[in-house]
Amino acid sequence: MADNSILYTLDGQVALIRLNRPNELNALTMAMLDLLAATFQRAVDDGARAVLLTGEGRAFCSGASLKAMEPGGGDPGDRLRNHYNPVQQTMADLPIPIVTAINGPAAGAGAAIALGGDIVLAATHSYLLLAFANIGLVPDAGATWLVAKAAGRAKVLEMALLGEKLPAHDAKEAGLVTHVVDESALFETAMGYARRLAAKPTVALGLIRKQVKAALSGTLEETLALEAEHQSVAARSQDFQEGVAAFLQKRKPEFKGK
Repeated sequence: MADNSILYTLDGQVALIRLNRPNELNALTMAMLDLLAATFQRAVDDGARAVLLTGEGRAFCSGASLKAMEPGGGDPGDRLRNHYNPVQQTMADLPIPIVTAINGPAAGAGAAIALGGDIVLAATHSYLLLAFANIGLVPDAGATWLVAKAAGRAKVLEMALLGEKLPAHDAKEAGLVTHVVDESALFETAMGYARRLAAKPTVALGLIRKQVKAALSGTLEETLALEAEHQSVAARSQDFQEGVAAFLQKRKPEFKGK
């Protein structure tokens, strides 16, 4: 039987990926995680120039399926190393930008996946929740790094230690999401961002993603060196040539992602 836990369609140059276990609030299974990582790579292979990730039903993702987390069900650390971490690493390394649309609760590893996007949109009624401590576990799937880097030590400790919901507007104020929009406008707004990104110079955008990731943990000297290296690569792209030509000719550039 085909695994429909991840839905994938190509809308022009935007890859639309949906978490699809709505009856369980899109709770994550090992097979679902493996398919999600593979689907991100499929988007690149298919020539997509941006990804939009969202959830089916009333939730973005409730986190790990607790059925797979029962004591005695294997080492959770191995599950992270073999299934959860590859998803976050694939997202971080993707050469095209990612928009995430948080259409409802995003909890546990689901929150980490949502925050792994470059542009993160949240519906007004949605929330983030790091509930790990509530069941005797610790944040995983990159949640510690993502929240600490975006919102700082105080916020990640508050979220992780108390295990309370962080409403969308509070998440925006903390710097965790880009925009909060009405539920009825969430998908079209997110798709609008994805299409805008897909029309931009893809090589440069991929390098920007790498650059920002490195800058979050690197020194000024390391960042300066990486910027120079990336600028050499970007300047050899066809999109750069088109951008300069369009500027000189006073017209809108038509980037091809090359």
